[in-house]
Amino acid sequence: MAGSEEAREARIRLPQLRLDELLEELQARLDAARGTQNRVHSLLEAVLSVGRELDLEQALYSIVEAAAVLVEAEYAALGVIGPDGKRLSAFHTVGVSEEQITRIGNFPEGHGILGELIRHPEPLRLPKLSEHPASYGFPPHHPPMNTFLGVPIRVRNQVFGNLYLTEKRGGGQFDKDDESVLSTLAVAAGVAIDNARLYEESRLRERWLRANGEITHRLMSGSGQAEVLRLIAERAREITGAALAVVAVPMQNTDTLTVELAMGRQAEAHRGLVLPKENSLIGRAFAQAAPVITPDVSQDDRISAGPPRFTGLGPAVAVPVGTADGVRGVVLLAREASGAEFSEKEMEPLQGFAAQAAIAMELAERRRDAAQIAVLEDRDRIARDLHDLAIQRLFATGMTLQSAGRFIDHAEASERVLRAVGDLDETIKIIRSTIFALRTRDDDVAPGLRARTVRAAGEAASVLGFPPSVRMEGLLDTNVPRKTADHILAVLSEALTNVARHAHADRVEVVLETDGREVRLTVSDNGVGIPPGGRRSGLRNMAERARQLGGDLEITTPDGGGTMLMWHALLGKTQDPPQD
Repeated sequence: MAGSEEAREARIRLPQLRLDELLEELQARLDAARGTQNRVHSLLEAVLSVGRELDLEQALYSIVEAAAVLVEAEYAALGVIGPDGKRLSAFHTVGVSEEQITRIGNFPEGHGILGELIRHPEPLRLPKLSEHPASYGFPPHHPPMNTFLGVPIRVRNQVFGNLYLTEKRGGGQFDKDDESVLSTLAVAAGVAIDNARLYEESRLRERWLRANGEITHRLMSGSGQAEVLRLIAERAREITGAALAVVAVPMQNTDTLTVELAMGRQAEAHRGLVLPKENSLIGRAFAQAAPVITPDVSQDDRISAGPPRFTGLGPAVAVPVGTADGVRGVVLLAREASGAEFSEKEMEPLQGFAAQAAIAMELAERRRDAAQIAVLEDRDRIARDLHDLAIQRLFATGMTLQSAGRFIDHAEASERVLRAVGDLDETIKIIRSTIFALRTRDDDVAPGLRARTVRAAGEAASVLGFPPSVRMEGLLDTNVPRKTADHILAVLSEALTNVARHAHADRVEVVLETDGREVRLTVSDNGVGIPPGGRRSGLRNMAERARQLGGDLEITTPDGGGTMLMWHALLGKTQDPPQD
């Protein structure tokens, strides 16, 4: 009996055990289904969250954040592939603190495993990063990373960048489900990035249109060219995110451009610079009437001689203001050394902006020309009236008085009449002089000090063996009298000749500036300096010219060697130049 009881109890326990196993398996499947459902909900929430972002930078950060949460990764990053398709141009991270980023240093450019996804844009899962052939370790202070999952992000069938996830939380491995979820997120991310790009482009176009409208309004309301050029530089710099904006315009009667204004980093070093139209970055944009792009302006061979002025700057573009039918100037924009290169997409609105600005400038110029023609016609009319009416009447009155004087017996009265006739003759001479002045055109005026200075520096290039750097500031053509200008040209010619003969220099900088009260000429070189006991007659003549004009001459030796000649004179004091 005992044996049969035990057998019966065993039969009862066996179904019970099988039922427990079935219940446990069912519970596991329910948990898995619940987990899958939760993950799907999380994925949908992530897709909606990412899709709501219209700001590109914020959208990229949301994508990285969502990826880290979905696959339970401790570290996540999104690398944006640059225009060359070989390197990363931007890197967005989650899980690494700002302090760690600072200690690690520069963001990766796309070598090792990161570059593997750039070269082969397919999902990649690794149980251990260090075991992959493309891996070659981490930089100092980088947190340890073992497990890895990466997927590409495509925007309109082009690879925009890659998602990189490392260190699965809990010490586990990334599995196929993680890869599937991340690939799905990458598809949604591509759509979100495309939308953000389109929104950004539309906002950019709106900003360019608003800037064009502002410039046109200023010009049509009578603003001067200098004010408008400043506005063009300001708006172009703001919209493109440039650190420096330079505007150069052609100088009359010369083959050079002068920097009319500069704003931003190292702007002072650019203002007033005279640049050749040939063999310079800005000059090439002017001559070709097309944009000229450089990836690193600080190392570009087309930058003309002069003071260092592009330190810390990198990508740059020179854009002509105008078309092939007539270029009115060039705008140079330069970004920080770490900034992105100017892309073809940026060129189109930038060129349109420059062309529209040129049209507005031309319309304003036509208005000024029409007003000038009206003034000239009015001057011609006044000159005709003075000649045909006033002078003839004065002449007739003089003849009448002269005839009447013969019938006056009183000596004093006769003398007064003759004096009045003489006064009328003098008045006629003054009116004729006025008529001549009214009919004189601006084109008859001789070249100004700026053009003469550029010409003198250009002529010295043949004896120096290289063109000197020239920078000019202030109203030189307006404030500096002709005789003072003659002194300046004589001093400049003598100084450049001395450099060519004695200095053995390979760099010369000429700075001519005025503040309305005095004019200053500085000529500096990197040569051997002035030897003791050398001839001083030329320097004495320069000093004498300065003293005659209330100024002086100073000769110094800069810290880096060479010679610096500083000649200055007060405006309004002119005398005949001394004989050499």
